[in-house]
Amino acid sequence: MTKQERATRTRHALIRSAAETFERYGYVQAKLADISASAGVSQGALHFHFENKAAVASTVESSAGVSLRREAWLSQRPGMNALQRLTNTSHALAGRLRRDVVTRAGFKLSCEAPHNAGPTLPQEWQVCVRQLLAEASQESLLVKGAEPAEIADTIVAATTGFELLGREDPAWFSDTALTAFWRLLLPCLARPEVLAALEPGGSPVRALRTPVGQPR
Repeated sequence: MTKQERATRTRHALIRSAAETFERYGYVQAKLADISASAGVSQGALHFHFENKAAVASTVESSAGVSLRREAWLSQRPGMNALQRLTNTSHALAGRLRRDVVTRAGFKLSCEAPHNAGPTLPQEWQVCVRQLLAEASQESLLVKGAEPAEIADTIVAATTGFELLGREDPAWFSDTALTAFWRLLLPCLARPEVLAALEPGGSPVRALRTPVGQPR
């Protein structure tokens, strides 16, 4: 193994260890000594990669953002209508939160201690929901009188609530919980002829993966 490969492996181990520590103790109570010990490296090695705890947290948060954006992209397919894309995206993001401690910790850090460099992850989700509902309106998918902005606020509030509750009970991240939510909500949003073709549990997609997992 080359020196660069060892450094990369150490950095990844530190990010995962930091995520586990932040998830367990929160940002304020997390200690760099615990992060380095859990990763099996010295504190000197940690400081080689990260200047301080804020830098570690920022990296966990940015890693979570990359993962969530990738999952959102992979949940789509050509020709899918905006409401199904919204449903699929929510399932993809919940699945990533369920499976990956770095994503969970990064999302939590973004909620609790956002930096000023850009939008938080919840704010990115809010923008995504608003955009897809605006597209649904343009595609004439919504029932008469439905207000995309009001619907977006409801969806964002409910789904971010799932994330908050999921910190204590992972069942809130389950496909079952999210499918039940969409089964209840979609009939209030979609025109009857549109609703018949929607899948509240998410529809299968054709994998469009690049070697590095990034959009083409």
